[in-house]
Amino acid sequence: MEDKRNLRKERIGVVTSNKMQKSIVVAEVKKVKHPMYGKFVLKTKKYVAHDEQNDCNEGDTVKIMETRPMSKTKCWRLVEIIERAK
Repeated sequence: MEDKRNLRKERIGVVTSNKMQKSIVVAEVKKVKHPMYGKFVLKTKKYVAHDEQNDCNEGDTVKIMETRPMSKTKCWRLVEIIERAK
């Protein structure tokens, strides 16, 4: 049973909103090469994550992990704050 926990996805991103109670919005930015033209394009994906202590601020770099659904849009949780916003 313990082996299944290692299969959970992890993402690193920047907190874009902390206006909700115990929730944050994390934006993950990836550079993807365009299939036809070869130019690198920035793709942004937003995740709503659970922040139990409300200790994240906008601009913080955080690591989030996949978890059970906590609401309609929230199925990620905060693992650690990698870097605080300056």
